[in-house]
Amino acid sequence: MRPIEIGDFFGQEKIFGKESFLREALSADRIPSLIFWGPPGSGKTTLALLIAREAAAEFRQLSAVGNGVKELRSVIAEAEMEREKGRKMILFVDEIHRWNKSQQDALLPHVERGTITLIGATTENPSFELNAALLSRCRVLVLEKHTEEALIALMEGALKHSQEYFGRIIEADDAALAFIAAVSGGDARMALNTFEACALLSPHISIKSVESVVKRSHVLYDKGGEWHYDAISALHKSMRGNDADAALYWLARMLEAGEDPLYVARRLVRFASEDIGLANSFALPQAVAVFQACQMLGMPECEVHLAQAVVYLARSKKSNAIYKGYGKAKDDVYAFPNEPVPLHLRNAPTGLMKELGYGNGYKYTPDCKTTEEAMQEYMPERLKGRRYVEFISSDR
Repeated sequence: MRPIEIGDFFGQEKIFGKESFLREALSADRIPSLIFWGPPGSGKTTLALLIAREAAAEFRQLSAVGNGVKELRSVIAEAEMEREKGRKMILFVDEIHRWNKSQQDALLPHVERGTITLIGATTENPSFELNAALLSRCRVLVLEKHTEEALIALMEGALKHSQEYFGRIIEADDAALAFIAAVSGGDARMALNTFEACALLSPHISIKSVESVVKRSHVLYDKGGEWHYDAISALHKSMRGNDADAALYWLARMLEAGEDPLYVARRLVRFASEDIGLANSFALPQAVAVFQACQMLGMPECEVHLAQAVVYLARSKKSNAIYKGYGKAKDDVYAFPNEPVPLHLRNAPTGLMKELGYGNGYKYTPDCKTTEEAMQEYMPERLKGRRYVEFISSDR
């Protein structure tokens, strides 16, 4: 069911719509080396195939998971032979971010000479995962998750060719297609796989048949990649913004995708002091207690404890006075790294230290009768008067 004509490709209008850079490059027959960066099922492989077909170029595909320099050399040798005959070759490398530096470097001279036109596909941020030298020789195009409308259009196209695909006519309720699109999370591959499973189950696809195929929601979340950090950032910022509902959503998004509950719990402990601090002295004990509950119970039992903490922290008053204050103090430590401790604050365990004035003039505050009497300087000489902690506008 993969589109084989440009007109059958749905979605990604920003990079492949009419008058886009990629369409113009295809029309001029001047396709540069490209990096497609986007989530699973966004059409990276399909686009590469369509480009090769439209450009009348030989197409070879390698997977960075299972192929290495040996297979690359074989493709390059073939590309050089094709070039001598006046034919172009497009090399598609799937999951290109999985190749190490030396493997990526092996591509460089052939991309530079134009022996091959490289199209690399990655789900990870290429600025972090690809060598700068290789990246500078490619045009990066960002693919987004498909809209539900695009997925529905894709499945409607498959319905028109159902006799060819499945050996029988398949019909589908509009609501069923909308349901498949909704649970696919913008992933065209997932949508078509679900569509195919439903078509094989029954010639009429209804919501009931979709429900029988989709046993649990498809959760789009990468525990080890960029989405992992984006999701925890969204949780943190939702709590900071006092939005308990959004915070619960991002918590559920992570936990249902298999996130380590202890990772989330550790972030909540940090949040309790970083964003709440002195505004609510019960926040930190609450977060620590939930961390211990997660250690004792694990998933799925501890999900309710994490939910309790997330809602509590989101609805709590906020103060970043401690977080900001420590940052200021840390800056002064680096700006004035070797300031001596004032003599009256120093410990004097030996007679010599006492003779040198260690501890002289120190006021033992429990014995002082008034606040004024207890006042003394605690800062190093050059930092007298420094104030790090403010409790006014940052409390809410």
